Amino acid sequence: MAPEIAGIDQQPVVQVELGSLTIADSPRLDGERPEHIHALADAEAELPPITVHRTTMRVIDGAHRLHAARLRGRHTIAARFFDGDEAEAFVLAVQLNVAHGLPLTLADRKRAAERIIAWHAQWSDRRVAMVTGISPGTVADIRRRVLREPERAGKRIGQDGRFRPVDGSAGRIMAGRLLTENPGLSLRQVARAAGISPETARDVRSRLNKGEDLLPRQRGRRSGVTAPRAVPEPRGEFVPLAPVQSAGRPRAAPDPDRAGLVKRLKADPALRFSDTGRNLLRLFTLHALQNEEWDALIDNVPPHCRDLVADLARQFADLWSDFAVRVQEDVVQTG
Repeated sequence: MAPEIAGIDQQPVVQVELGSLTIADSPRLDGERPEHIHALADAEAELPPITVHRTTMRVIDGAHRLHAARLRGRHTIAARFFDGDEAEAFVLAVQLNVAHGLPLTLADRKRAAERIIAWHAQWSDRRVAMVTGISPGTVADIRRRVLREPERAGKRIGQDGRFRPVDGSAGRIMAGRLLTENPGLSLRQVARAAGISPETARDVRSRLNKGEDLLPRQRGRRSGVTAPRAVPEPRGEFVPLAPVQSAGRPRAAPDPDRAGLVKRLKADPALRFSDTGRNLLRLFTLHALQNEEWDALIDNVPPHCRDLVADLARQFADLWSDFAVRVQEDVVQTG
């Protein structure tokens, strides 16, 4: 849960007069949906508290619930107050409407990202993505369109509140120097020291091992920063799953035996007899589909939610990538 949402959930619930509240500046481009308002009004259960901007008495989250309360003939409604400024109130409105209730449409979330980038140009793509529920790549495209200027040297604030450079070249070069001088450092230690992500640190280490340019091709051609010497790649008994194919539906290669690998893991008592181990096995089992089954899933995603499904898939892929880095680090450190 985002810190802002968690903070709101800790605020006291009070009864507020309906006549004192206003509805404006909603992240929903098409406004409220009458059918949803009537469904809430007809529900027997008590509705959750709405969220109100104390300074303006504007409803941040819960416009449908407010209309439903009026249909029920109520004069007051349960609410929690938020004390930030109006820009912060809008960010919170987006977060709350992405996290629960009637979800924002993709168009709503993209428009919200435009406004957030205009207000907080220093926020990282990933931080904006976490707020709006779209992919970091989509945020980057929106940023280029909204700012209409090339990236400048500087830093952005990530979702963890830390500043990181917009141009990662300096961080990659520093990471290469750290790994060269101290091969025993973990990827997380290198990432923290160089101000880059653990996945970027792993890429730098891989480039060092291969004697390649430390920077991606588009920047490496003009920098010429190459590895001074190879750093030994940590070894363990980790068997990587086959990489996800990013383009081209037809596959020439046969299906990897993911199900077989998962079956081997299921036989390991260290995983079978612990709650966390069983959770991990369940996750792997869900992913151990044949390529034809993945194709069937893709073909049957409804057109109206394909963008949302793709965005979620990318976010989960990022989580798995970070998971893989951290698991391999633990193997190296304890091996």
